Amino acid sequence: MKAITYREYGPPDVLRLEEIEKPAPAEGEVLIRIRAASVNAMDCHFMRGEPRFIRLMTGVGKPRNPRLGVDVAGIVEGVGPKVTDFKPGDEVFGVCRGAFAEYACAPGLKVAIKSANVSFEQAAALPVACVTALLGLRDKGKVRAGQKVLINGAGGGVGTFAVQIAKHLGAEVTAVTTAKKLELVRGIGADHVIDYTRDDFTQNGKRYDAIFDLGSNHPWSEIKHSLTASGTRLFVGGPREAGLLRPFVELFKGILQSPFVSQKVQLVSGRVTRDDLILMDKLVADGKIIPAIDGIYPLSDVANAVRRLEGGSVGGKVVITIPQ
Repeated sequence: MKAITYREYGPPDVLRLEEIEKPAPAEGEVLIRIRAASVNAMDCHFMRGEPRFIRLMTGVGKPRNPRLGVDVAGIVEGVGPKVTDFKPGDEVFGVCRGAFAEYACAPGLKVAIKSANVSFEQAAALPVACVTALLGLRDKGKVRAGQKVLINGAGGGVGTFAVQIAKHLGAEVTAVTTAKKLELVRGIGADHVIDYTRDDFTQNGKRYDAIFDLGSNHPWSEIKHSLTASGTRLFVGGPREAGLLRPFVELFKGILQSPFVSQKVQLVSGRVTRDDLILMDKLVADGKIIPAIDGIYPLSDVANAVRRLEGGSVGGKVVITIPQ
C-alpha cells in the first residue's frame, strides 16, 4: 500500500510517498481503508521532532514509527480479536497513527460510526481539533448559556470549531483572528470579531467569562484584566514560531497565581473518546457545526498541505484525500 513516511526529522521535504506493507489489526483494533485524513499541528511537531523532548516518545535519533497522520475517516476493512462494535463495510472516523496512507489500524475505542450525511472529508476534520475545542469549553471552562467567551486564534482548525461549540453552548462569542479570516469566523457564528493586527482585545476594557487562548500572544498580566472576576483562561498552546518556552512560562504564571485569586488557568488536554466523536458527528449531521475546510490535497501532496498549515494561512482545516 502507499503511505507517507518520514524517516528523519525535518521540514516537509522529509516526507515521502512510499510503498509499504499493509498493516493487520491487532486485538481491539480495526483496519480502515482510508478515504480522508486531516493535518494537525501535532503532525508538524512529530515531523520536525520539535520541541525536542517529544523525541523521547517518537525516537531520539530518528522516528521509531515513520508514518504520519492522526485524524482518519474511511471504511472498515477488517477487525481484530475482541472487536464486536464494528464490521467490514462500516463507515467510521476517529484517530490512529499513520493516517496519511491507504490503510491504517485504529483502536476500536477511538473510532465511531460516521453518519451517512457527513462526508468523509468533514469527518476527517473533526477528531483532534473539534474534540480539543469541546474538552476545553465544555469540560475545562464549563461554558454555559449567557456567558461571554473570547476565542483568541479563532481562524484555525481548533479555533473555528471553538467558535461554533461556544455558540452551541449558548455563549456570546468574540473571535480574534487575522483580517483575511474575519468573514470566515463571522460566517460560522461569531457575534463579534477582532482583527488582532489592528486592535488589542486586552486593551478594550471588555471582560470575558472564558478566554480560549490558542494565540498565546499576551502575558498573564494583560490577560487577567480581560477576564471577569471568576473568569478562566483556557490555555491551548501557541504558534510554533513562538517556541515552547514562552507559552509555558505564561501558563505557569497563571497556574501559580490561581490559588490566590478567583480567576483560573486551565490547560486544555484530554483524549479522544468514542462518546465525544459520536456527539461531534451528530452536531455536524444536524447542521449545528460545519467543518471549515480550506483546501483538499491528494495523498501525494501531503508535504504541501503540511507546508501550508505551517505557513499560517489556513482558515480552518486542511484535508487529505486518498484515491480508491
